[in-house]
Amino acid sequence: MAFCEDVGAAYATCVEATAAFVRGAGFTDVVIGLSGGIDSSLVAVMAADALGAGHVHGMLLPGPYSSESSLVDAHKLADNLGLSVMTVPIDGPYQAFAQALRAATGEPLCGLAAENTQARCRMVCIMALSNAQGWMMLNTGNKSEAAMGYSTLYGDTAGAFAPIGGVYKTDVFALARWRNAEAAACGEVPPIPENVFVKPPSAELAPGQEDETSLGIDYATLDAILVAFVELGKSIDEIVGEGHARSQVERVVSRYEAYAFKRALEPPYPEVCV
Repeated sequence: MAFCEDVGAAYATCVEATAAFVRGAGFTDVVIGLSGGIDSSLVAVMAADALGAGHVHGMLLPGPYSSESSLVDAHKLADNLGLSVMTVPIDGPYQAFAQALRAATGEPLCGLAAENTQARCRMVCIMALSNAQGWMMLNTGNKSEAAMGYSTLYGDTAGAFAPIGGVYKTDVFALARWRNAEAAACGEVPPIPENVFVKPPSAELAPGQEDETSLGIDYATLDAILVAFVELGKSIDEIVGEGHARSQVERVVSRYEAYAFKRALEPPYPEVCV
């Protein structure tokens, strides 16, 4: 774990805050983009615990690089929880944007622009359903990725509330494992499929993309540096003294400071592990 010592208490805080925020805003139901990854899986379980499974609606939004296994994992999660789900492929909308933008850029959409356009296509679909049905959209981002600016403005950052926005990525895995263990102890089917825990985290926005490769650092190391700098207020020299490479610490701190503008646009989230 990165920061949360009492995993059960952290989980309860996220669930209670989600229920309070949703109901306090006058909503009964929420909609979540289900990717088959650990973040959206944990948020879906928390939402079901907070509001009841009948009030949680999942959207599968496969794009050009979505893997079949991720769709299987998302469906299995929904089946385990008893969530209603719908599938809205974004290939068509994405290609329409790519064609329209080609005239403006003079070249095919590629790289970061292509990846972010996919994320924003997903946001448009989820928000359209939110507006049509009167469901609140929940954000599925975590604290590690927000700290590093590893999210798409007006895409991944969308949503009225972020149940795990205050949870570091390594603690996301710990909370998810804890919730599965609690279910097993009660004789219930653990809600989050095992494959979600073992596959490399990926936004699946490009061929073979993996999050840790894109970030240039593994989550365990990233979280250790972030907790030391952000939560404990340690200096770069102090963090280096704990055994981390200076170049890596400086890069993480520099990126954290540079992306303050993105964090300012993240939705509210519960404070955990403080």
